[in-house]
Amino acid sequence: MKLTVTGNVKEYKEGLTVGELIEAEDVKTPMYVTAAVNDEFIESGDFASTVLKDNDTVEFLYFMGGGR
Repeated sequence: MKLTVTGNVKEYKEGLTVGELIEAEDVKTPMYVTAAVNDEFIESGDFASTVLKDNDTVEFLYFMGGGR
C-alpha cells in the first residue's frame, strides 16, 4: 500500500499500524512524537491498534518546550 509519510510517498505492507510505522521510519525519540493520520491526531496509546490504509497521509509532530 502507498502512504504519504512526512510529505514522501512510500510503499508499505498492508495492515501496518502507526506504531509499526514509527519503528519502520526510525523516528527519533518515539516517546515524544505525536502522529496525525489524514489530519486527525492519534493518541499515543492507540498507535499499536491504529491500522493505516492505502493512501493515508501521516505526519509526525514533535512538541518542544523552552523559551525564556
